[in-house]
Amino acid sequence: MSQKVFFFSLLFQSSLSEHGLLRPSILTSSPNPMSNSELEDKIFSLFKDFMAGIAKFEELVPMGSTFLNGFQHALEFLRRPAIDKTSELVKNIIQSNETKRVKSYIEAGCINTDDGRHNITKLQSCQLGLHDHICKGKGILNELECLLEDVSGAMQDKSLFQDDNLGERLNEQACINDKEEIASPCPRRNEVTDYAVLMAVIYRMVKQEYMMQERIVSALSLKSSSGELESYCLMWSLRPYIDEEIMGHAWKLIH
Repeated sequence: MSQKVFFFSLLFQSSLSEHGLLRPSILTSSPNPMSNSELEDKIFSLFKDFMAGIAKFEELVPMGSTFLNGFQHALEFLRRPAIDKTSELVKNIIQSNETKRVKSYIEAGCINTDDGRHNITKLQSCQLGLHDHICKGKGILNELECLLEDVSGAMQDKSLFQDDNLGERLNEQACINDKEEIASPCPRRNEVTDYAVLMAVIYRMVKQEYMMQERIVSALSLKSSSGELESYCLMWSLRPYIDEEIMGHAWKLIH
């Protein structure tokens, strides 16, 4: 328990520093610090807004996956190989039904004109949809970053993040929490630091996923191989940077 708290708290500070949110002004004491209850209300309100932003990002993921799969299917259709005329079986079938319609179809690469036009349009619309997805994702990510900055500002008087002996204080608090959980049949109340740390952890996960999606969209082209396209689709749906256990815990805190 103590190691986990220690790790996530360091991660919170690291995330703030990484994105320029941990500024000297934030670490100075405010002349009118909030009371504990005011701080709790403020942090919880920011946490709910943060999770609302996460919900918006979650809604985008399957839509992006649909566009990516659509791009893959359209491109694979347009470049599917022509009929192998070296096959004796295929050659006999063609010769036994060598009509003008069949000849034209084979000469066109076995692609119906309407189907070809439809898939070209689909290819373009899916690519536009993916670029729009990335723009929307970036906007949501910026909103989440602003909320994380608000949390760091609201906690500027929280001595936990100003103490040089951070590890010792966290371990002591973790031990106290463990004892409280053992002594009481009811789970302990979440501290404001729990919400702040959780927001930082989730923000990092979502940002990594967004960056993966951005790289995938940037890498798409008419020259993308079938193997590459399949891998992109799998990674998009797999969501390797998202820890479902952590996300589930976060949702439970607001329901």
